[in-house]
Amino acid sequence: MDKQAAPDTAFFALPDHRIVALTGRDAIAYAQAQFMNDAEALADGHWQWNGWLTPKGRVIALFALLRLDAETLWLVLPDADAEAVATRLRAFVFRRKAAFAVRDDLHTGGAFLASASAGRDRFASNADGALDLDFGTLDQPRTLRIGSASSTEDADALARWRAFDLAHGLPRLPASQSEHWTPQQLSLDRLRAYSVKKGCYPGQEIVARTHFLGQAKRHLALLQTQSPIAIGDEVAEDGRAAGSVLSTAFQPGDAAHHLALAVLPLERDEAPLRIAGVPAEAVPLREGLAR
Repeated sequence: MDKQAAPDTAFFALPDHRIVALTGRDAIAYAQAQFMNDAEALADGHWQWNGWLTPKGRVIALFALLRLDAETLWLVLPDADAEAVATRLRAFVFRRKAAFAVRDDLHTGGAFLASASAGRDRFASNADGALDLDFGTLDQPRTLRIGSASSTEDADALARWRAFDLAHGLPRLPASQSEHWTPQQLSLDRLRAYSVKKGCYPGQEIVARTHFLGQAKRHLALLQTQSPIAIGDEVAEDGRAAGSVLSTAFQPGDAAHHLALAVLPLERDEAPLRIAGVPAEAVPLREGLAR
């Protein structure tokens, strides 16, 4: 009988994460001009949270950006349609020496354990040639692996992974929530996912103005319920509309519950909250995913 890996060390498939490669002599320059974080500050073998905005400063996609070398970047895209994103990005290449390709030959897996070699914003190759990224916190380790081998499907582990993301303020944006929210409304400063100091990029003027003038009036809030909720459900405070749900997750286990990320006003009366009529409790976002 084949010996199976212990549950706490087994990698499981992350089918909702796909890889888009940006390659060429001008790959870094392209990323610097189009993406919201400082791609030029990345060193080989390191990664950062990053994203792509509309000219009005709304997040099209949020992703991990890896720099393999001076001419190779990888975007780790959760939830987004990788082909659609790559097609839209190609439209802005113009005369730059840069090319986009969806890497369907690569698979992503996750495990709730620390990598033996990767750390914080530094990724590393393992013995099989796959890349490991530290996607966890100091007290709750997680590793995301990118390689040619696929991992076993595990619905419970996948649910735990998604719930971990939401609990730590990493929004999961399906197509219905793309181009709706600014980086400040998603509290992406918590992840150090955007820059207000680098040069121009689509939406930069909106991001910088909001930052320097202190005009952010809404932020990301984590809510917990005992009943299922859906993306797009209205969040009401004391019977009045206060926001809407943009990400949901189910946290399995002995104390199973449902989680939701919503954009709510910074200043609230702390009145009772409901999501589509279901009682909801606001809980603090956890720290530790900033890179």
